[in-house]
Amino acid sequence: MEIDKFSNFYRGKRVLITGDTGFKGSWLALWLLELGAEVYGYALPPEREDDNYVICQVDQPINHTNGDIRDLASLVKVFNDTKPEIVFHLAAQPLVLESYKSPHKTFTTNVIGSVNFFEAVRQTPSVKVAINVTSDKCYHNNEWVWGYRETDPVGGKDPYSASKGASEIITASYQSSFFSDRDTANIASARAGNVIGAGDWSENRIVPDYFRATKTNTPLIIRNPLASRPWQHVLEPLGGYLLLAYKLYQDGKTFQGAWNFGPLEGMNRKVETLIEEMAKHTPNPRYVFEKPQDQHEAHLLQLDIAKAVNQLDWRPVMDFAETVKHTVSGYFSDLAGNAALEDRLQTIRSYCKTAQNRKMRGSIVSKTSHQPSIQ
Repeated sequence: MEIDKFSNFYRGKRVLITGDTGFKGSWLALWLLELGAEVYGYALPPEREDDNYVICQVDQPINHTNGDIRDLASLVKVFNDTKPEIVFHLAAQPLVLESYKSPHKTFTTNVIGSVNFFEAVRQTPSVKVAINVTSDKCYHNNEWVWGYRETDPVGGKDPYSASKGASEIITASYQSSFFSDRDTANIASARAGNVIGAGDWSENRIVPDYFRATKTNTPLIIRNPLASRPWQHVLEPLGGYLLLAYKLYQDGKTFQGAWNFGPLEGMNRKVETLIEEMAKHTPNPRYVFEKPQDQHEAHLLQLDIAKAVNQLDWRPVMDFAETVKHTVSGYFSDLAGNAALEDRLQTIRSYCKTAQNRKMRGSIVSKTSHQPSIQ
């Protein structure tokens, strides 16, 4: 990945992140601070004392405002007060199982929140770039063995996936209706796979669940051991978002639209394989296999990243083993009581150095026999 392209770009830029108290949002804030940006955040307070935002004390170096993404007036005020040049929308209800418990909250947060985000962009002339971060689960999932492309239909059976599909439709609508003229903000959406890394303690996620079980010496509950996911370290898609924002700022409308950020083709792994890889570096917790639930979750899901590779010159840096090793190392550093902020900054610096020094792994194109979309 051509990290050197944006290594100096963000210095002094005013950047606003919605959802900065979340896992990905807090990592993004730290990376932007490392790049010299003036960072602002808007989100609900963090949910747990051991969340990445809290243990890294992200609230100290950035300008954060507590607020609900569903509150348009409050959001617009923050936009007007901070006058950001670049905005990343990560505020969301991010969990599939939680969406079954709280569908109204999920839809209002992820759908109305997306509308509010773009309304705030419309009302803030300083904004040059706006990126809506959604999910790989935005696609209408046919359990295909090939990766989904940005042109495939969006949708979803569970409330979370449906809300992310709706957020993508909203993004495309605002792009066509309000951001197609040359003098308007340049907007895009970013779809990433299953991100892992230190500082995530969300419920019903396999990696946080693994380390909760390790920490408390309790059984690890496994729901879908054979489910296949595009696991990637959190820095992989974040690097894609930063590069995409740079391209949108420099080259404008050429880079508008949807973008996939996932692991290399063929790097999907089953949940049980992820557990086995983590167990190489950690004490092995006891397993308990939970009976299949009535709520639907996808079993097979992967992304085609050829567009990002060929047009953005973005590509993943870590392979699966490296991803797991960095993740495990970060969790154990936190559990040992080490300074989380220093661990994250060191991880970011190491990642950037590896990205710059590692030889290109060759041209990546979609080699799978991708079938035409079924409308």
